[in-house]
Amino acid sequence: MDGRSEDKTSDPAHALDRAVAQFADALIRWRGERGLTKKQLAAVMGFDPSYVSHVEARRHRPTEDFARRADQALATGGELVSLFREFEKARQAVVPSPRARSEPSTVAWRPPLGTLVVEREYAELTYVDGQYRCVVRRDLHNAGREPVTRYPVRIAVDRYPGEPERSNRHYRDHPLTLDELGLVARCGDEPMTWQVQQDRDMFKEVWLLFENDDGRFPLAPGDRTTIEYRYAVGEDKWGHWFQRAVRLPTRHLTVHIDMPAGLRPVVWGLESSLTAEAAPLRTPIREAREGDRVRFEWQIDEPALGARYRFEWRLRTDVVPAQRGSRPAAARRPSELMRSVGILQRGAPMLDRVARWFELPEQSSLASEVVSRLLDAVSKIRTLHEFHKGLGLAAPQLGIDWAAAVVCPPGPDRPPLVLLNPKIVGESVDHDEQFEGCLSFFDVRGKVSRPLLIEVEHANYDGDRMVSTFRNALARLVAHEVDHLHGLLYPDRMPADGRLIPVEEYQGQGQPWHYSPPAQFAPPAQFAPPALYAPPTQRTPGYDHVGD
Repeated sequence: MDGRSEDKTSDPAHALDRAVAQFADALIRWRGERGLTKKQLAAVMGFDPSYVSHVEARRHRPTEDFARRADQALATGGELVSLFREFEKARQAVVPSPRARSEPSTVAWRPPLGTLVVEREYAELTYVDGQYRCVVRRDLHNAGREPVTRYPVRIAVDRYPGEPERSNRHYRDHPLTLDELGLVARCGDEPMTWQVQQDRDMFKEVWLLFENDDGRFPLAPGDRTTIEYRYAVGEDKWGHWFQRAVRLPTRHLTVHIDMPAGLRPVVWGLESSLTAEAAPLRTPIREAREGDRVRFEWQIDEPALGARYRFEWRLRTDVVPAQRGSRPAAARRPSELMRSVGILQRGAPMLDRVARWFELPEQSSLASEVVSRLLDAVSKIRTLHEFHKGLGLAAPQLGIDWAAAVVCPPGPDRPPLVLLNPKIVGESVDHDEQFEGCLSFFDVRGKVSRPLLIEVEHANYDGDRMVSTFRNALARLVAHEVDHLHGLLYPDRMPADGRLIPVEEYQGQGQPWHYSPPAQFAPPAQFAPPALYAPPTQRTPGYDHVGD
């Protein structure tokens, strides 16, 4: 032997490749042990599935955030975090830490080579006197080898999301114009000129040029600068949404939405990508009252390339400014409202699957995160509709394949119930029929027979099993959510001749379910065997889960 093999193993670059491979191999092994697909793991972690795939294929190197989220989601006991630290040591041996700069936060984060990097983006949308005013500020770093002479900007509007024919008709009659935008841009202290790339009725694409009448000022390799651009759109052409798309490697993104407090605005957000369905934001939106204004702030570190963050709002007041050709929130279909906050609708494959049980207590942190997302979604749903009969939400309705649900009992000031790995182990002989609704197809109601009393075995975060008894409305709500975790919707409980009626025809809106006095209930000793409430083996004819 000539010793070259020994030299290779001691080579820092080889050690780095080995560390990357060890992390990827451990990620694949743990994902296999937990029975998760890449898409399922990505959904729990809050990452794009393609990113997980690239890390496993060693095309992307892990980040500390990725390692910590994967370690928590897969309950590896710290193995993935430890392997990331080994990778980081190997990386530092190959690429020394950059020298200290005036911005110390850049030391811990290395920009991709050969690209223009957005180190920080700040986007603010303000509603004032019938206009939406947008300001976007980006701190740029040229990490490439060529000077940057222009920057792309896209401005898109849609007054009627989800109604393309109506929007196209509206903008044919009232096209968005460059003149009304009043677009202005600056690079540091220098004004920037701009050049139109595409001019369409509903969107504009322009290049911001690193030049003006006094000369050119391209961004040289290795240099940093800040650009800012602003424009305004009237309320008749905007819409109740604001979206940020991550088109360049970005280190930090902050969004502010500023509205009059008198409009009583409610803001929520969804995250999506080209390869992943929309899901609630992974980080919370903060609300703050400042005089007669309300500011909503949201931020995220290192958003995934290709991610889209969409913010939507509702104005809860009778004095909403008139909007030419607008469709008020109250006129939107109930299913549209639920879809807008991330509730999967009938026809989504996730709603037909049996949810996976948690391994508790090993996956207690994962269970806690799933429940937190459910409760956050419930708080948004409550702003869209009044639930006099109570409210329930199961994890599959958010696209989360885990056996968790929350149930909010009817009545004021009653805390939500958390159900982990639940199963019905007993029910009363007595049943009754009541109309039910479902957030996943909220435009209709159907009459369903349910037991008046059920016993449910479920777990706490420590993995301890317990049995809880639920009666009347709470029994119906809990049974409905347990069905969701078995891949069932309430039409599967209806008879073959049952009918789903439009919500407009339903007479019980805004009223609680009616029950007889409790003394008439069957006692637990008269429960029927658990098999009586087993999920049906065949779906009711005529109620297959088809798209709306």
